[in-house]
Amino acid sequence: MYGGFWENLRDAFKQSNNSLYKLIAINLLAFLVILVMRILLSFSGASEIYKSLLGYLMMPADIGSIIQQPWSMLTYMFLHERILHILFNMLFLYWFGLLVNEYLGSRKLANLYILGGVAGAGLYVLIYNISPFFVEKVSVSKMLGASAGVYAIIVAAATISPNTTFRIPFIGDVKIKYIAILYVLLAFTRADGSNAGGELAHLGGAAMGFLYITQLRKGSDWGRPIQAIGQFFESLFSSKRKVKVTYRKKTYSPKEEPKSSYDTKSAPSSYSKTVDATQEEIDQILDKIAEKGYEALSKEEKRKLFEFSKK
Repeated sequence: MYGGFWENLRDAFKQSNNSLYKLIAINLLAFLVILVMRILLSFSGASEIYKSLLGYLMMPADIGSIIQQPWSMLTYMFLHERILHILFNMLFLYWFGLLVNEYLGSRKLANLYILGGVAGAGLYVLIYNISPFFVEKVSVSKMLGASAGVYAIIVAAATISPNTTFRIPFIGDVKIKYIAILYVLLAFTRADGSNAGGELAHLGGAAMGFLYITQLRKGSDWGRPIQAIGQFFESLFSSKRKVKVTYRKKTYSPKEEPKSSYDTKSAPSSYSKTVDATQEEIDQILDKIAEKGYEALSKEEKRKLFEFSKK
């Protein structure tokens, strides 16, 4: 992730440890597909078909509908219909995601986004089904958008490094903890408005962002099940490298003795350091960063993290 934004976005699925750009790419691709489908079906007089298809991907509030379309718990968090909706979600995902990625790494960033989306959906369904305020709306309410996952990442970033500042036009430098607090307060004050379901999802995602970091500091990673599922699917679609080994005989003169293919005596002192770090080692290093900060890492740990980030 050392190239420019557009280069990283273009190559999002060609690189490993690139979850931030993968998440943005999936959201953008889904938006384009929905946009084209809506226009084509509307022009052909089949707008009702579009609404029906989209409804199967949105997150319903009604529990019976959830049982019929359980996949919506995941699909809803990658869907947008309005350009301003996806624009602001992707901007905040990118800005705060860079910070989370720096401290926690690519896999935990993806885990946090998914957990935030699930927590947002959970709070939305819970409140809609127990509050008398929503009794007439629960059967017809559905939501979509990445906001719950984005809120989780915003609050997680503010929890990890609350005094990091963002420069905002016409305002100046603002600590991200104040940005996170403002967004949570806005979501709470609008929880009984026209977008009540979305605001409840924002609050659920925000709560997950805070809890995820506090639990991570205690040594408990709530994202491990999601990471395990992701690694399983990665193993299904990743091609194993084929290694071809050839041998060539060499003749030696009587005075010349054959040497090993690698003379360990003449090897540079850094040879032992070229061994790749395992995912478990990287996870331990990232946990240490979350708990004590980047400066607490040893020189060897920093080297391993740097080498792993280039893969």
